[in-house]
Amino acid sequence: MSMLTPPGLGGQYRIRGDRYPRMRRPRRRGRIIAASLASGLAVAVLGWGTLQLVDIFSGGDPGPDKAAAGRPAEHAKCASPAATAKAAAGGRNAADGRNAADGHGLPEPGEITVNVLNATSRSGLAKDTADELKKRGFKIGKIANAPAEFDQKVEKAGVLIGAPGATTSDRLQVLGTQLEDTRTRYDERDGKDIDLILGKGFEHLAKKKAATAALAELTGSSPPPDKSAPASGATC
Repeated sequence: MSMLTPPGLGGQYRIRGDRYPRMRRPRRRGRIIAASLASGLAVAVLGWGTLQLVDIFSGGDPGPDKAAAGRPAEHAKCASPAATAKAAAGGRNAADGRNAADGHGLPEPGEITVNVLNATSRSGLAKDTADELKKRGFKIGKIANAPAEFDQKVEKAGVLIGAPGATTSDRLQVLGTQLEDTRTRYDERDGKDIDLILGKGFEHLAKKKAATAALAELTGSSPPPDKSAPASGATC
């Protein structure tokens, strides 16, 4: 054994000549892996923070205007009754403007007097129909059987008759929204009353909801809200 060899060491640590063994510490790969993972996590967090800063300073927040624009359905549900009534009034005013441009406006049902005449063999048909028209706002004139020239000779649901003229045509149009399958005639008469002659094809007036919608379409206004519908619980 060489004198340079420490006591108790031999074998591979034995010093021969001028070559000395290198006594290194064993490598700890666990620390290297942990350090690499920590570095990657730090880079990821730094990148995420940078993106957040860029988003804030570049106006990424949609703001109240854009957020409100993204919720049109919510605003529609939260429309107040006053706003709804205002919109309906606007529609009626627009319709009045169009009618004024034509020189006249369509009359309301309460401004129309209707004579209800029965040209069928069904008893009480004229009275029942007149009562329903009265409920819908029309004024009722005579309730009687139709003249001989129409008795049992009207195949359609009804015949609407009035004096010639634009105003009579308007009244007949408004009355025509209350039933289907009718025809219109004009005759020489005094006054503004119009006749509704019920024919063989008549069964009943149009459903009130459908008649109201037809009248609204004719006048260009919005139909009134359905009072039977449950109130909405939406709040704003």
